[in-house]
Amino acid sequence: MSQLAPGSETIVKERTQPTYEEGDEERFSHYVPKAKLTEALVTGTPVVALCGKVWVPTRNPDRFPVCPTCKEIWEQMKPGEDKGPDR
Repeated sequence: MSQLAPGSETIVKERTQPTYEEGDEERFSHYVPKAKLTEALVTGTPVVALCGKVWVPTRNPDRFPVCPTCKEIWEQMKPGEDKGPDR
């Protein structure tokens, strides 16, 4: 059995990782029109993302990476076609 020398100590590095609910590893934040997102959050109605995903938003989108398909479509859109991406 080994002992620590006098005056020595163990340094513990803590790593924090976001906690996710079951199935969250497959989740992305998606781009949807802002007005539709606001309406969906208030009324619980489904929204359609640029990539075609249909869902009722209930989680904080900042916890998830941006959907690569939504991002690609957004980057190909002409300026002025929308006021900006909302996730």
